[in-house]
Amino acid sequence: MKYLYLILSSSVIAYIVVIIFIYFYQRNLLYHPSENNYQGDKIQFDYDEIFIEVDEEIKLKSWIIEKDFKKYKTLVIFHGNAGHLSNRIYKLNELYKLDINILLISWRGFSGNKGSPTEQNLYKDAEAAIKWLNEKNINNNQIILYGESLGTGVAVELGKKNNFSSIILESPFTSIENSAKIYYPYLPVRLLLKDRYDSIGKIKMINTPILIMHGEKDDVVPISMGKELFEKANSPKHSYFTSEDDHMMEFNPNLLNEIKNFILKY
Repeated sequence: MKYLYLILSSSVIAYIVVIIFIYFYQRNLLYHPSENNYQGDKIQFDYDEIFIEVDEEIKLKSWIIEKDFKKYKTLVIFHGNAGHLSNRIYKLNELYKLDINILLISWRGFSGNKGSPTEQNLYKDAEAAIKWLNEKNINNNQIILYGESLGTGVAVELGKKNNFSSIILESPFTSIENSAKIYYPYLPVRLLLKDRYDSIGKIKMINTPILIMHGEKDDVVPISMGKELFEKANSPKHSYFTSEDDHMMEFNPNLLNEIKNFILKY
C-alpha cells in the first residue's frame, strides 16, 4: 500500500509539473519564428521590401507587390506560425500571375522583427497592415484577406470587425483549444490556454464573402475543422476541399483558378 501511495504521489507531482511547464512555455510550442520547413523557390516576381509601423518599437518587415492600387484589389497575406517571408515564395510566384496587388506581412518576432507573438499582438500587427493600406487610399472593400493556417485566426478576427472585399482561409482551424485537445488530450487545455483564436465562435459574425480551402491529407489541422467552419459560415461562401493536399496546399492551376474566380466574383 505504501508503494502504491508513492507511485500515485509521484504521478500526480509529475502531472502537475507538466501542466506548469505547458502553461509557461505554451507560446514556444505555438509560435515557431525560426523554423524553416518550406520549400525554397527562386523569386519570379517584382516586389519592394517595406516596414509597416505598429508602434515606435515594432516595425513589420513586409513585401509589397504593387501592380496598380486603383485598378486591382489588394491581397493581404497573414502567414502561419512558422518560418519567414521567403518561405512563401512558392505561393507568391503563383499569386503574382493574378491581376492583384499583394501585401505579405511578417509578424512581430518573425523575420527579424522585434517583439513577441501573442494573439492580441498578431491582431495589432494585422490591423497596422490594413491601416497602412487605408492611408494609401485603399479602402477595405478593395482588400482581400488571405489567412494561412494560424493566419486564418487573424483573418477571421479582422473579418468580424470590418467588411472586406472577400476572405480566403487556407487550412483553417476551428480554435486553438480544439487543436490543442488533439495534441494534448491529457491536459485541461481550456484552463491553460493564453491564446485561443476562436474562429468557430466568430465565423458567424463575418458577412464578407469567404473561400475556405483544405486538404484531406492535412495531418496538422484536420480537414474536418475546415468543413465545420464552412458549414457555420454565412453565405456567400465557397469551398475548395481536395483529397491530395496536405497542410500547406499545392498552388497548382486548379487552386489558382479557384482563387482567381472567387476574386473576380467579389
